[in-house]
Amino acid sequence: MSATEHPPLLVERDGPIAILTMNMPERRNALGVPMRAAFVEALEELEADRTVRAAVVTGAAGTFCSGGDLTGMEVDGLDAARERMRRTHKMVRLMVNARLPLIAAVEGWCVGAGLSVLCACDHAVASGDALFRAPFAKVGLIPDLGLLHTLPRRVGFGHAREMLLFGETMDARRAHEIGLIDRLCAPGEALTEAKKRALILAELAPLSLALTKAALAEGLEQALAQERELQAALFMTADHAEGKRAFLEKRAPTFRGA
Repeated sequence: MSATEHPPLLVERDGPIAILTMNMPERRNALGVPMRAAFVEALEELEADRTVRAAVVTGAAGTFCSGGDLTGMEVDGLDAARERMRRTHKMVRLMVNARLPLIAAVEGWCVGAGLSVLCACDHAVASGDALFRAPFAKVGLIPDLGLLHTLPRRVGFGHAREMLLFGETMDARRAHEIGLIDRLCAPGEALTEAKKRALILAELAPLSLALTKAALAEGLEQALAQERELQAALFMTADHAEGKRAFLEKRAPTFRGA
């Protein structure tokens, strides 16, 4: 099936709102390189379209995002790893720094890079049966896509540290309690509720919203610069290779700190 027939990201308009749907249901909307590139292209186009006043980010087929696509994480050397991070950071910058307010609409699993996408949004709605996890250490990596910057600003450093170090599954009720998500709704209603919230933002002064977002994004560049170097180094480690193999072989990894 061609990319045209099955685009990794669907972009729709509903009045002043754009809806971006991660569209790789056969991989539970894993955030692979093609989807990241599609995000960049879509966000750049929406940013230039002044008739769009807010956007909703969601996932197809009842899953928000299962994380990064491990099958596409092969890099040939440190320079290639750093370049991979540079391209990914373009997407993060567009989300966090964009004039457009972004609302995440979460159904089902929101894992790893999916959690990073959620936290790069300005507001988050989730169904009561949504589940959240940040299992980066299980594949020998650090949290990326700006998550070391965005998650503590959502939930505080204590909750962020627990989520990122332990990588345990968190249910929607607990996620709401700690501020990871802003609104809870019935299963299957996240997109509807998120669109209602987006319409409220669409009626507000766009320059005010844009400059508020810019002020709240302070510190992002420093975090991304650090992430680029650390994550690129970890891509080269034996532990990361073991984490990928274990995940694909559906077994527990054996890490050796190398």
